[in-house]
Order: sequence, then structure tokens, then C-alpha cells
Amino acid sequence: MAGLVMAAAVVVVAAAAAAVEGLGMNWGTQATHPLPPKVVVQMLRDNGITKVKLFDTDFAAMSALAGSGIEVMVAIPNKDLNTMASDYSNAQSWVKKNVKRYDFDGGVTIKYVAVGNEPFLKTYNGSFINITLPALQNIQNALNDAGIGDRIKATVPLNADVYDGQLPSAGRFRPEISGLMTDIVKFLAKNNAPFTVNIYPFLSLYLDDNFPVNYAFFDGGSTPVNDGGVLYTNVFDANFDTLVAALKGVGHGDMPIIVGEVGWPTDGDKNAKVALAQRFYAGLLKRLAANVGTPARPNQYIEMYLFGLVDEDAKSVAPGSFERHWGVLRYDGQPKFAMDLTGQGRNTMLVPARGVQYLSKTWCVINTNAKDLSNLGDKINFACTFADCTPLGFGSSCNGMDTNGNASYAFNAYFQAQSQKEEACNFQGLAVPTQTDPSTNACNFTIQIKSSAATTATAPVAAGALVAVAVAAAQLLLLW
Repeated sequence: MAGLVMAAAVVVVAAAAAAVEGLGMNWGTQATHPLPPKVVVQMLRDNGITKVKLFDTDFAAMSALAGSGIEVMVAIPNKDLNTMASDYSNAQSWVKKNVKRYDFDGGVTIKYVAVGNEPFLKTYNGSFINITLPALQNIQNALNDAGIGDRIKATVPLNADVYDGQLPSAGRFRPEISGLMTDIVKFLAKNNAPFTVNIYPFLSLYLDDNFPVNYAFFDGGSTPVNDGGVLYTNVFDANFDTLVAALKGVGHGDMPIIVGEVGWPTDGDKNAKVALAQRFYAGLLKRLAANVGTPARPNQYIEMYLFGLVDEDAKSVAPGSFERHWGVLRYDGQPKFAMDLTGQGRNTMLVPARGVQYLSKTWCVINTNAKDLSNLGDKINFACTFADCTPLGFGSSCNGMDTNGNASYAFNAYFQAQSQKEEACNFQGLAVPTQTDPSTNACNFTIQIKSSAATTATAPVAAGALVAVAVAAAQLLLLW
């Protein structure tokens, strides 16, 4: 029996090792109870994922990645751009501490440094307009001066809203940042660095009820967009080629392009469903495996990073409640749906995280014997200010429960976020702990994982499902 189990394990790992060329994952960690980094790295390897994109240079994550052979894009958060831009010595120190430190045989295979993350979003009101290019220049020059710039390139992950066009062939950079984008592209080209863009077909559906649903996917069924005889059957290709045209317009139409983020959420909106995510990824991965490219760049594989690896329950919900549900895996590293990273369309599941430890099988629910329910609404609001209640929102997985169900979900979410502390399940007598799982067929009441990095919220991480979504902010992320 042990031999059979061993053989089965080998088959799983061998199958996973054939993942699509150029495929990577975004590893975000904005969670109250993040998975231990070593568990995450093992999970990446088990699934044959050879590239990962980070949003910082967390020491525990970098240590876990050492010796793994996984290619890494490390990142400088937007809050640190001014420091990198203001003094070249700061960039040199950052490179020494966060790149050179791990750059040795058996260390971390760093290939890119992401300088900021979507710094030109209109929601930032120009906060990073004057510092992104100087930061990019200083970091790349510091890499060059450290003798590693030939193999480690600095790039700027940008949202697709930096360019627009009525048709892909008419793509141009946004007028108010056109000059800046031209300078960035020229600097990237000078250093043989790629342009990095985040493309989200999901947002087209989220922001426009009249957007043709099938055009967000890759399996046909929509009316093609005719661009001078070139037919576009999906919004991803149209978006990507709008960027190609914009690059061509500034003299660099052949610049390498990395898709830094692309994915589909599974909760928090009427279109954020498991079935739609599975459909999106199945089509995307098949196309990636076939190396069909796009009409403007046919027969080319596209390097891309799926967003994201696991759900993050502490992310801001300003763009929408779906922000906490982008993971192809649940918060605990368990797969949500069948997904074949080889792009062959097989009905296979991702290899789950190994050795995950959970808190006790205890939930927190409404006390149905409570006599005074006058402040129940306030207590639910409190719980959802400090925990993730986005599944309760309209169109989400737990929407439609009665008042008791909503209260129980909110109380349990808070209880789990607080690592099941006894005092976190009281709410002035309105809540009680239970060992009976209150989950329904549609709504899962989670048990949190044990995590050495678990944090207890001391300030609101987001307004939760009970506060209106900032649609205006999300609209600024609209794709072509």
C-alpha cells in the first residue's frame, strides 16, 4: 500500500511539473492568518509553478524560496517609491539588502524587481507621477552597479488604464501621462527590461452590465470586434494588443510584455463565481499552452502571473468586495475548482497545501436565547469592520440568509480573525461558541488556520459587506 501511495504521489508531482511555459503566480499575504511561507513554497513546487511574483521582500518568504529554483519577482511597495527616487544611495542600500543578500548559489532566483504597483491609477491623484521613473532609474542603475543588472531587471507593474483606444490598433498611452510613459518605455528598452501590465477581463463585466459576457472569456460565443479586418473574439486579446499599439506609437512595438496579474475572483459579486473562474482559467491556460499569442503578436507564448494564489481576507474592498476572493486556492491552500496548469483541459485539481493546521472546530453563532436584540445591528457592524463579511453581500455566496444567519456569519468571522479568543465570542451576550458547524450548502463558515504570522485586527481593515462598495474607485480600473 505504501508503494502505491508513493507511486501516486509521483504521478501527481510529475503531472504538475509540466505546467504551461511562462506561467507564474502572484503570492499575496494580506490575510489575518497567512499560510506559513514554507508551506506556500512547497505548494508551488507540488503544482509545478516555476515563477512567483511578490509584493514586497518579506524575509520569511524569501528564506522559504531560497534553493527552490522558483523564479521570483520581488517588489518595492508604492509607499517606498519616494525613498528610492530621492537618493541613489537609498536604492543602492535596498538592492544590497533585498537582492544581493539572496543572490548566491542556492539562494533566491530573482529575475525582476517590481518598482511600485499600479502607481498611475487615477485614484492616487498623481501621488506617484513624479517619483516612479526616478525610482525605476535608481533601482535599475543600482542593479547594474552591483553587477547583476544583466540578469535582474527592474520593471513597473501598471494597470491597463495607462492606455486606451476605441480599437486595439488605435492604442495610445493616456494623454496626461503620455510623455512620462514614453520616458519609462525608453528606459526599459535601454536596459532590455520588459513592460509589465495587469489585465482583468472580470472588471469589464463588473463595471458594465451591458458588457457582452462571452467576450470576457476565451471559448467563443461573442460577436467579434472587427479592427480593420482583424477579428478580436475576447477582451484580453483586445486589451493586450491595445498596449502593443501604444508601445509601437512610442517606437518600441517589439518590447517584451509581461502580464503581471490576470485572474477571476470567486466571491463578492454576482459575476465572481467559481464556475465563471473555472471557465476563464480553462480558456486562458489552453491558449497559453498553445502559444497562439494575440493577433498583434501571433504564435508567441506570453509570460504571465495568475492573480492570485490564495484568498486574502484583509485586503481593502475599496475596488469591490471581490478583492478578497481572487485566489485559485482558498485561504487555507485548498483548491476551489478543477484547474489544469498544463493547459490540456484535464479535469484535475491543484495539489493542496500540505500540513496545514487549523484552530479548534469551534464556531461563534448568535445566541438565540438572548432577550435584548436592540443592538444586534451595531454588533454585526462591529464584527464586519474587523473581519471579512464580504460573502454576505449582494450576489455573494452567503447572501440570502435570515437575520440570525447573517449575525452568526459576522460573529464567526470576527471570532476566527481573533484566533478564537474566548472574549471574541460574546458581543454582550448576543453570541455563543458552538461545536456544531453552522455552514449551509451555499455558505461556508470558516475555521481559521494556525499561523505564526497571525495578526489580530486593532483597526478596521475594511468596511466589510455592510458598507457600500466604492464603485467610483473601481471604475478607474476599467479595461479597454
